[in-house]
Amino acid sequence: MTTYMDDTEPLLRVSDLRITLARHGQYVDVVRDLSLEVAAGEMLAVVGESGAGKSVTARAVLGLLPTGMRASGSVRLDGRELAGVSQRVHRELRGRRMGFVPQDALSVLNPVYPIGDQLALAVRSVQRLSRQAAHERVVAALDRVGIPDAARRARAYPHEFSGGMRQRAVIAMATVNDPALVIADEPTTALDPTVQAQILGMLDGLREQSGMAVVLVTHDLAVAATHADRVLVMYAGRHVESGPIGKVLADPLAPYTAGLLASMPPREATGRRLRAIPGSPTVPGAHSPGCGFAPRCPAVADACLKDVPMPREINPGHLASCHRLGELPQRTTELYNEVLA
Repeated sequence: MTTYMDDTEPLLRVSDLRITLARHGQYVDVVRDLSLEVAAGEMLAVVGESGAGKSVTARAVLGLLPTGMRASGSVRLDGRELAGVSQRVHRELRGRRMGFVPQDALSVLNPVYPIGDQLALAVRSVQRLSRQAAHERVVAALDRVGIPDAARRARAYPHEFSGGMRQRAVIAMATVNDPALVIADEPTTALDPTVQAQILGMLDGLREQSGMAVVLVTHDLAVAATHADRVLVMYAGRHVESGPIGKVLADPLAPYTAGLLASMPPREATGRRLRAIPGSPTVPGAHSPGCGFAPRCPAVADACLKDVPMPREINPGHLASCHRLGELPQRTTELYNEVLA
């Protein structure tokens, strides 16, 4: 495995992760040979188009893969190997050391119980606290995520909260036991830009207060640029590029990363149509012998069609998986300025 940070043990280390899906009696690869690391207090953004394997990677770390999927490789949290442990162990860790914020808050919140009761259950499932002590912890958690009049709103039901308030409640549930790691899977989906900014700013604040690490799954490079310390770009279940967010966005090395950047909406209206990477994302499991991005790549060469590129460190901490590294323009976005003009 290539070390993405330094030689100290990170909070989370995933090595050579492979996730397979049962389909028509066979197992096909959804994620292949993926490695990542996250340090305490750090936010890692995992970005890529739909189908890149971002969410299933997050769920493999949490031990929440859907039926029909299985994972192999190594997942270490606090130096402890989680690959192959029982669901009981995963449940204990999800309550104490790991928190999960899904895309849809209503998939987590039970509509027939008050918000506060649901958070109290999350507290008392891992801590021996009285009802009163658990209630006080719940109110403090709701207050910490910016829910006004938290003691009163703890008695409300999910349908009495707005979408943004429900998402805050889910973040409160994920962090109520002060986990070391929170995995947030598209936590601002379907929220308006103002509420999105508030939710992401709140996650930043929680990181600063508690030192927790965050893995942020997102398709939005602008979100990653604003909030993440490092970024991992995925395509077709594989590593494409990773490194400090400033380095990757200022000097993308892989054509796919450059394509994502070229497709970002401008900050100000220009009147031109939005750009898009030509072609469609690779269907999970439909992998070619070579680079999965080759059919859409403006810099494709013969080697790209034959062999899978592996991550190479180009600058300290900055890795890219591309056969043509060193041959491309220093700023690979130049490729797309021609193709998408």
